[in-house]
Amino acid sequence: MGNKPKKLKLKTHKATASRIHVTGRGKLLRMYGGRSHFRRRKAVSTKRKYEQKQKVSPFDTSRIRALIPYSRS
Repeated sequence: MGNKPKKLKLKTHKATASRIHVTGRGKLLRMYGGRSHFRRRKAVSTKRKYEQKQKVSPFDTSRIRALIPYSRS
């Protein structure tokens, strides 16, 4: 039996994994920031916007995919 070097497992960045949702096709979605801050004084249409997920910027996708390596990609 040869002395093959073991392949190391990559660690998932748990904070990123909890904030980012990966769709079935591999797109990255995130929630809007500031959802719970000064909620009473915001307009209803603004508050409705916070309930929906937004696509992650294409410039950030490669960086985020490196942080969550075992997600659908």
